[in-house]
Amino acid sequence: MSTKSRNCQRQTIPGWVSEGTRLRDPLNGRTGIVQFIGEFEDPKSRLVMQNTVFARPEGGGVEWVVEDPSSLERG
Repeated sequence: MSTKSRNCQRQTIPGWVSEGTRLRDPLNGRTGIVQFIGEFEDPKSRLVMQNTVFARPEGGGVEWVVEDPSSLERG
């Protein structure tokens, strides 16, 4: 049985970030609420990122993947 090798990258998340936290994503100029923190495979590059932050605008809207969690600011 062969194991498929995956390119993985672990992202650094500030200690204050958790699900339900309000944040500001300065790279996208967006403010939202953390919905989920977990593994994400980029459909274009097939790179698997651990500790990926998924956020959505407060009150609803389209969710986005935070590119660089280490750059997040308190919202």
